[in-house]
Amino acid sequence: MKVSYFPGCTLKNKAKALDEYARRSAEALGVTLEEIENWQCCGGVFTTARDEVATKLSSVRILKAAQEKEQPLVTVCSACHNVVKQTNHAMQTDREFADKVNRYMAEEAPYNGETEIYHYLELLRDVIGFDALKEKVVNPLKGKKIAAYYGCLLLRPSGVMKMDDPENPSIIEDLIRALGAEPVIYANRNECCGGYILAESPALAKKNSNAVVENAKAAGAEMIITACPLCRYNLVKNGADIPVVYFTELLAEALGVKEDTNE
Repeated sequence: MKVSYFPGCTLKNKAKALDEYARRSAEALGVTLEEIENWQCCGGVFTTARDEVATKLSSVRILKAAQEKEQPLVTVCSACHNVVKQTNHAMQTDREFADKVNRYMAEEAPYNGETEIYHYLELLRDVIGFDALKEKVVNPLKGKKIAAYYGCLLLRPSGVMKMDDPENPSIIEDLIRALGAEPVIYANRNECCGGYILAESPALAKKNSNAVVENAKAAGAEMIITACPLCRYNLVKNGADIPVVYFTELLAEALGVKEDTNE
């Protein structure tokens, strides 16, 4: 199976491991991630102003590129996924906005939100299936107690993202079980770590991030996994004293392809 793939900016530098493990794991599961050509930054944040069009054009072009190849689009970074998914939703539901976008892109065929979008986690759950993934595991992560950290952007706004229950999610815990480990459920797993206020208020970001880590540890976690580069950076920078890793690293380890990466 081939899918269009948008890695985003951070996965080409600070979060390079997230990208490398994602690619290797996908191949082991029979999926080829075909990177979109000449992609640009998704915009980083989805602005809610209806008259803001320019910052969303790169996301529309990403979506159009997948549409032209007649492939679904797969993302890995939580922030990128949020921006691209919300932009696609706006193209589907806001005719005024879609008209402005398509007039900006007048030399191209109109786009109206036709592309199907999967976060990598959804690809594992909804396309490959966690049962099929479990059968591919060669190094089950037995004995590991792992806390999933969702953060803000994977689940919200829930009416658009439609990935999981925003208050009681299970997709990452189900992944952890498929890999042979024990998921740790804790209260702060979908609370904000403070990543977006790190520059403005380092003290508050540290407070939020420490609350996440301490809550996970109190519930018995030995490790935290996340899909967001900013969340990982913030948790680590603010002194997490248990490992904080990308979910794709554990996926690659369980599938036996981690050693094939540059990490």
